[in-house]
Amino acid sequence: MLPVVTTPAADRDIRRAHDWWSSNRPAAPRLFAEELAAAFDLLAASPLIGRSHRTRAVRGVRRILMRATRYHVYYVPEESRVVVLAVWGAVRVQRPRLRQV
Repeated sequence: MLPVVTTPAADRDIRRAHDWWSSNRPAAPRLFAEELAAAFDLLAASPLIGRSHRTRAVRGVRRILMRATRYHVYYVPEESRVVVLAVWGAVRVQRPRLRQV
């Protein structure tokens, strides 16, 4: 199991998504947090599970879809850890601006 760490940009994405989900989904206010925790557990155990995502700014980016909330987790698997770069709504037209860690 590798540790999963987040960048400051990913932390902002997570706070924003969590706040929105908690306020706007009263039937399942904890769903985003629970699905994100499960996604981090999956990445810790199987860091290569996500699909490759090509970007010029960062090499080796992969992403997984959190199906229930429809958010992508963009990350880079490294030798000793998994670095989460962004957590981004899958239905958004724009893609996140990913930066080297």
